[in-house]
Amino acid sequence: MSGAREGSLEAPTRHPVDWKNPDFYDEQKCLDELGRIYDICHGCRRCVSLCQSFPTLFDLVDATSDGELHEVKREDYWKVVDQCYLCDLCYMTKCPYVPPHAWNLDFPHTMLRAKAIQFRKGEVGAGARFLASTDVHGSFAGIPVVVQTVNAVNRTKLARQGMDKLLGVHPEAWMPQLASQRFRWGAAKAAATVVTNGERTPGKVAVFATCYVNYNEPGIGHDLLAVLAHNGIPYELVEKESCCGMPKFELGDLESVEKHKNANIPVLDRYAREGYAILSAIPSCTLMFKQELPLLFPGEEAVKRVQDAMWDPFEYLMARHKDGLLKTDFQQALGKVSYHIPCHGRVQNIGRKTEEMFKLVGKTVNVQLNTVERCSGHAGTYGVKTAHHADALKIGKVVFKNMGNHGGEEPDVISSDCALAGHHIAQGMQLAGKPAKDLAHPLTLLRRAYGIPGAAA
Repeated sequence: MSGAREGSLEAPTRHPVDWKNPDFYDEQKCLDELGRIYDICHGCRRCVSLCQSFPTLFDLVDATSDGELHEVKREDYWKVVDQCYLCDLCYMTKCPYVPPHAWNLDFPHTMLRAKAIQFRKGEVGAGARFLASTDVHGSFAGIPVVVQTVNAVNRTKLARQGMDKLLGVHPEAWMPQLASQRFRWGAAKAAATVVTNGERTPGKVAVFATCYVNYNEPGIGHDLLAVLAHNGIPYELVEKESCCGMPKFELGDLESVEKHKNANIPVLDRYAREGYAILSAIPSCTLMFKQELPLLFPGEEAVKRVQDAMWDPFEYLMARHKDGLLKTDFQQALGKVSYHIPCHGRVQNIGRKTEEMFKLVGKTVNVQLNTVERCSGHAGTYGVKTAHHADALKIGKVVFKNMGNHGGEEPDVISSDCALAGHHIAQGMQLAGKPAKDLAHPLTLLRRAYGIPGAAA
């Protein structure tokens, strides 16, 4: 297919993933579909700047004698798959041929199918499987002496060389530290208050902690609770939780995704049934419940109820503002803020809610906002892997530059809803010789703006 026809102007429609159908794991049928999609992509090339999947594909095609896909070896199709980190941007923001277009092109879920086949064939290494087990290596968080020892050892050159060899983690990639106290252990209890429902918003919140907030950066969670308390919004921490399943999803390990779903959904469904808004401070976790689980388990009513109850924190807070129920008594200026919108925030189709909040704050105190909307390149475990770290830095190069240039000046603080992306951006700026003065999550900045003491650790 050498040319691209006019695309659909309708909103993208997602179809359920038929992953329990035996045909889903038929490798030849998957390769046929990959070939069909690759041929369309090569004729369009609109997504060339998104990630390394598309340049990899186009380089393979361009190296043939006639510049067409039919000469590309099928075993090379997997090179494209290995570069995809399922950010979903191609589907949600770029591709004109997604459903309801007749060509029915779903690049990320076809990549998911290919990754699931690789996983089932045993082609995913032990290192990648361990990295995706965030609840396993996070279980050391909060254990006295162990945390300090693990964090100290992981900073040594010898340990990083060992991680490179055993886990495929690049020796120079930023890695999160374990928290000295887990978020769930030290979370403040909500004071008794009246539940005030709005037209758009439930008046009570259940907080899904997430592995990252619980084990690595509990300060983000504490900041969220402080903001809720300041606004008189009663909250509970979700009684118990498992990993959302996104790291396993990115590996194609769909059976493990189902296990996590079976642990989480019955618990979360209780909150959904009782009228709670369920908030998750990590965009990838929020997206898992909003989109991926409903597409993997389309017939389960509890999954749908949780989907409907799940909110991004700033989506909830701005809806609260539209209900006239959010306090705007901001006290502390934030100065020059370079804010990054992460991919898994963009594809939730909620708009720029964090940016809207910064602008709301700016009506009362000084906030000079520079918004950057482009993939940072970190993408879960992709950016820390030895095989992809250089690519991750390349993908994020424009982001690093734009985050560090605030109208010709240095920003006072850089921020991203995705904490991992924020650290990746800070590393990229450091390598470019323009280190960030400060890195803080948007919830931390909102807490500061309210003048609430106790910044995130």
